[in-house]
Amino acid sequence: MIISPTPIIYLLIFVAVILLVEGIYVLAFGKSISLNSRVNRRLEMLEKGGRRDEVLEQLRKQATQHMNAKGIPLYSVLAKKAQLANIAFSPMVLVLLMVVLSAFAFVGLSVATEAAALVRIAIAIVMGVGGVYLWVSMKASKRIRLAEEQLPDAVELMVRSLRVGHPFSSAVQAVAKEIADPLGSEFGIIADEAAYGRNMADALKELAERLDMQDLRFLAVAVSIQQTSGGNLAEVLEGLAKVIRARFRLFRRVRAITAEPKWSGVFLSSFPLVVLVVIQVVSPNYFDDVKETPYFMPAAIAVFVLLACNIAFMKVMTTIKV
Repeated sequence: MIISPTPIIYLLIFVAVILLVEGIYVLAFGKSISLNSRVNRRLEMLEKGGRRDEVLEQLRKQATQHMNAKGIPLYSVLAKKAQLANIAFSPMVLVLLMVVLSAFAFVGLSVATEAAALVRIAIAIVMGVGGVYLWVSMKASKRIRLAEEQLPDAVELMVRSLRVGHPFSSAVQAVAKEIADPLGSEFGIIADEAAYGRNMADALKELAERLDMQDLRFLAVAVSIQQTSGGNLAEVLEGLAKVIRARFRLFRRVRAITAEPKWSGVFLSSFPLVVLVVIQVVSPNYFDDVKETPYFMPAAIAVFVLLACNIAFMKVMTTIKV
């Protein structure tokens, strides 16, 4: 039995690309970009002697730099995810990383495989660009998921601050000091912008759009209505905190209910591809007798079309919007 190591080599190089970009990120920014640490990034920068306006400018630049760079060719695909993840790398550095990692993958493929040059170039580009995109997507998912978990606690902290008589700006500052990242630094930006004269409701609306969180939009609308019409903001936010917690519990329940069909869909969709890879590893010549026949390519295309339909159908069946 002949075992082909090529698919395993491709997988190892792709994993190496993802680990390399994570290592470069941690090496460049250290623990300052870690989420849910005791001291959020804004406070850490202030404690190191940074001026309030300089810290605000740096955090605002990082929060908006990726969407402002959507004009870079092909970067618009990555810009939204990079903004949600609040990647500290600038857009140009991310593009440069894609190029460097593609070159790294090409060198690895050249050393470990005997594929044609054009094939190595194409696979290297896919690995470099795909590796950065997958890494940014994982960072974005983790950050937004953590922000959703932190938001009810942040709103309840504002409610307690309002009930003891503090103004809303002080309540936001309390969240900026007591809540870890990602919401800690984000509310710190709002507190600093309000200190320099920006309307609090407008800052909250911008934050909600930047993080693409519906619950934050509810908070921004509640604050905006209170500013224009008056009312007991503490009671409104207390009710909002209960709604957010109820929505969060419902989301978790929906995820629990759909977990089994989602994993079934993943298994059914990935199993044919896994079998194909195993066949190529164990017996690279398995399809030699039939791949030259006139029916091989139409049958292969039909199989992949049906597989794509299966993936789309399972995605639709297991996606429940709340």
